[in-house]
Amino acid sequence: MLLAALLMNSARLLANEAVDDLLAQTEAPEGVVFEIVEDDEDALEELLPRVRRAIERIRARFPQTEFAVVSHGREEFALQKQYQAEYAEVHQQVQSLVDDDVPVHVCETHAGWYGVTAEDFPDYVNVAPTGPGQVRLYEELGYELIVMD
Repeated sequence: MLLAALLMNSARLLANEAVDDLLAQTEAPEGVVFEIVEDDEDALEELLPRVRRAIERIRARFPQTEFAVVSHGREEFALQKQYQAEYAEVHQQVQSLVDDDVPVHVCETHAGWYGVTAEDFPDYVNVAPTGPGQVRLYEELGYELIVMD
């Protein structure tokens, strides 16, 4: 249990360090893509507020920066329509991000491995053919990658 707590804290530090490094740059990045790949369906409860705080920090320094979120682990399943009540706060956070021009993507390929289709996600969630491919697309557009874990 202690090891898990230490690993989680070190991951949190790495994501914060990535944000700090980005904020230390002299020029704004084209954009920032937050990648989430977790083995826990509940992970978005903790990670989305951290993404939101990171966006706020980056926008304070670089207001024109574009953002995106790509979720392609088990956590993406919490974003299905059937879990809108169970994960109401997570869905609300995703809607808030989308309303703030931050698209949230999930991985259709990963979902398909478990019999979940694009139609199983609400309209405010963008279903990308593949999560890794979506991340690469943002990187090709000049977005900086921050891995959230």
